[in-house]
Amino acid sequence: MKFRSFLLFFCMVGANSYAQKANPATTPPMGWNSYNCFGSAVHENEVKANACYMAKYLKPYGWQYVVVDFLWSYDNPPGSNIGNPYQKNLQDGSFIPWLTMDKWGRLLPQTDKFPSAFGGHGFKPLAAYVHQLGLKFGIHVMRGIPRQAVWAKSPVLGTNGITADMIADTSSKCDWLNHMYGINMDNAGAQAYLNSLLKLYASWGVDFIKVDDIARPYHKKEIEGYRKAIWQCGRPIVLSISPGETPVSEAEHVTKNANMWRMADDFWDNWKEILHMFDYAKRWEGIGGKGHWPDCDMLQIGKLSKRGPVSNERYSRFTDDELYTHMTFWCIFRSPLMIGGNLPENRQIERKLFTNPEVLGVDQQGVDPKQLYKKEGSMVWYSHVPKSRDIYVALFNTGDTAQDVIIDFASIGLKGNIKVRNLWGKQNEGAFENTYTKTINRHGAALLRVTPPAG
Repeated sequence: MKFRSFLLFFCMVGANSYAQKANPATTPPMGWNSYNCFGSAVHENEVKANACYMAKYLKPYGWQYVVVDFLWSYDNPPGSNIGNPYQKNLQDGSFIPWLTMDKWGRLLPQTDKFPSAFGGHGFKPLAAYVHQLGLKFGIHVMRGIPRQAVWAKSPVLGTNGITADMIADTSSKCDWLNHMYGINMDNAGAQAYLNSLLKLYASWGVDFIKVDDIARPYHKKEIEGYRKAIWQCGRPIVLSISPGETPVSEAEHVTKNANMWRMADDFWDNWKEILHMFDYAKRWEGIGGKGHWPDCDMLQIGKLSKRGPVSNERYSRFTDDELYTHMTFWCIFRSPLMIGGNLPENRQIERKLFTNPEVLGVDQQGVDPKQLYKKEGSMVWYSHVPKSRDIYVALFNTGDTAQDVIIDFASIGLKGNIKVRNLWGKQNEGAFENTYTKTINRHGAALLRVTPPAG
């Protein structure tokens, strides 16, 4: 008996150690998410179409995650754009709409939207399709346990007699989607329920989960619960939490328990929101690093809102200059890069924004991004090129007219004749002493790699 107990302990520690060491987010994750173009109503064929596009055009540049966002267990009526369908009680206390769920209180893909899930297969066939393309598969989940599971007293897998109503915190609810209760992590069976979820997701082949309604307010114990569940599931899985603002006061905790976390509420294609994102990023300056990344939210680039969730179907409302600012800032700050637009409808400008290896290298390789200054309608951020004396520099014109934006090389510790390379233009601009000045269009940006003299 003692030997069996020791063996069990050794296996548990070994599994946890493996999951922690096999960190899947050593660099900011790059991929596509269905929410900004399809809301709650994405269908399996559309996920596959985006995965095929990514595999053909974007995978060589490091893009890899294909993420199905929220309400995949809900049967959207044909043509429906409804994003947040509230559940209502029938006379017996049950709920409509009733979400697709197994006997253990775990939500499953709705088979009208995801036909390959028929017969209890879940997302396993779709994940396998994505994996065969050389990509990784992710899903969105809401924090907690379904209210319908609590009503049904669904048993918690892996426990003896514990049911959903015994672990739910019925006072903890999402303000904008009422399908779930929070979980009281102090109750027996609470961790077992989350463990059962992650074991299910791991059996499907999930590589990424985005847990919603957990970062604002900041649900510390439940975040820890998801992290522990990932450790025991036997598969490295990225943990993304949302929405923001994640409290900066929880920086130490979130860096230990999540791979990426939202700094702000949902970001959309409005210039004022880019200006706000600059400020959010400044608050999180110096905190991102290997395995843990402050998240500026998805890239509002390409064809958006085909079925909601915000305004009418459209290409991004950002001007071309604003699109370059958007992409440049996400890269210099080292935010995760999750594309929000429908990839098969990309135009030439989207392809250019997503396939510049030198620009993407700033996001994937830059070290210690910092704001140098922000004043008089201009702003400069910089980061260091690893194993080099070179520095990445991003220049921004935040004003409403074209103007010169200046970098003083001494301010970033460089002197002498400094070579400047324009990363978006993929061209060298020459050597400059003391300062470099770039005339930038309103709301535009430039991204540079600067090289000091040898010696």
